[in-house]
Amino acid sequence: MATEQLRYSPSELKEFEELLEKKINSSKSELEHLKNSILKSQSGHDGNHNGAKTLEDGAAAFEKEQLNQLAARTRKYIEQLERAMVRIKNGTYGICVDTGKLISKDRLRAVPHTLHSIEAKMNKA
Repeated sequence: MATEQLRYSPSELKEFEELLEKKINSSKSELEHLKNSILKSQSGHDGNHNGAKTLEDGAAAFEKEQLNQLAARTRKYIEQLERAMVRIKNGTYGICVDTGKLISKDRLRAVPHTLHSIEAKMNKA
């Protein structure tokens, strides 16, 4: 009788740790790019305004808001990835918070910061 695996092995966790590190690094790079874009949009005003709001002003404000929202989402994603790294260190990574069962490797590869198995996610829907 096969016993159900309760935790991932150190070598399996190493694979996920490397995946998380890559995603954290690329997300931090993306966030830096977004911050630079936001700064450029703030300093990009030219001096030939006659006091009237132009269509370009509205488009620039919209673009800046979009960049800010994307930066906020990217920061949140980085925080989720970093919390997943903590779970690797404390040995709770890959365990569904709802069912207590291991989350499938395929799901963790697709969504490495997840706390929920597909089964638990479907039950919430």
